[in-house]
Amino acid sequence: MKTAYIDCIAGASGDMLLGALVDLGLAPARLEEELSKLGLDDFRLGFSRVSKNGFGAAKVDVHARDDAPERRLREIRAILESATISPRVRERALRVFTRICEVEAGIHGMSVDEVHLHEVGGVDAIVDVVGVLAGFEAMEIGRVVVSPLPMGRGFVTGAHGQIPLPAPATVGLLRGVPVYGTPIPMELVTPTGAALLVELADGWGPMPSMTLEAVGYGAGTRDLVIPNVTRILLGSAAAAGPWRSETITVLETHLDNERGETVGHALRRLMDEGALDVVSTPAQMKKDRPAQVLKVLAKPEDADRLEAILFEETNTLGIRRSDTRRDALPREFDSVDTRYGPITVKVARLPSGLLRATPEYEDCRKAAEFHGASLIEVTREAEHMAAHKFGIPH
Repeated sequence: MKTAYIDCIAGASGDMLLGALVDLGLAPARLEEELSKLGLDDFRLGFSRVSKNGFGAAKVDVHARDDAPERRLREIRAILESATISPRVRERALRVFTRICEVEAGIHGMSVDEVHLHEVGGVDAIVDVVGVLAGFEAMEIGRVVVSPLPMGRGFVTGAHGQIPLPAPATVGLLRGVPVYGTPIPMELVTPTGAALLVELADGWGPMPSMTLEAVGYGAGTRDLVIPNVTRILLGSAAAAGPWRSETITVLETHLDNERGETVGHALRRLMDEGALDVVSTPAQMKKDRPAQVLKVLAKPEDADRLEAILFEETNTLGIRRSDTRRDALPREFDSVDTRYGPITVKVARLPSGLLRATPEYEDCRKAAEFHGASLIEVTREAEHMAAHKFGIPH
């Protein structure tokens, strides 16, 4: 399966993504052929090579003569439904524009049907969206991972006057997406770019494991203090195992002046607030001080909130933070009947095809307390019944 990593060095926009695809190997003639299926005759594409801070990149410009730069969702839907583009591209493009309209409706306090899309409703935006989606389909890219997104500061002029950056529509579209701030006083991620990335991304974070085959650079219009490019790295993923890969955030700190009860309370609160796991490990630090290493595993979208709890509940002055890949076996929950009542078990399939069934601690603990039995006894009974039910050797 072809895997693409979209490295948003200076953010992303529709034209930057188009340029990166062309530089990656998408033939301009093929792109023009796909876009001709829109049935619009008021635009043309311009292709050029430019240099951005020494990086050679492809620049794709959409030159449009648009008599209706403001469109409602129903008008954009009519264009897409009358086009002869592939059903999948049409469906994805409709999702992109629907997301934008939903966010704009929330910002302006109106219904989705009432929203007028200004810059994002023009022919050039429609061409950008359909061109990028058709390009990914033409290149048969099966999986897309996107880097965290840089956010610029300042203001940009829109249809409603001065708009703060990041633009409200961009912020709304990127809810739940890893972002970081920069001092660059420019719009780095446009609403069109944000909506496309959300549609394309199968995951966010560091580059996935793959055999690298090609790289393409797509240029933005402005010159910045950093290379104004979006980069797409294309490769072949390793043979997929029976696990799923995801990006998680790791928060870690050393506590050398903390009471044990405080650490225990912090652990419980972090778990109650959505941490995937929390681990405390004894350590010996400088000047022979005994300490605790506290490590929190979190979903990227929960990391900021959990980091704030760490600062609140401990004496730490600094927290290390990193994103990492986690491979997890698919699992499901089932129940087994025991002499202590039904016990929930977590069932996972190993790469060899064998199953593993683990009794849930809380069920075993409650059953042990109710029946006056030991926890070990209840757990072993549940393991025995699970092995019998699922055919697990024991």
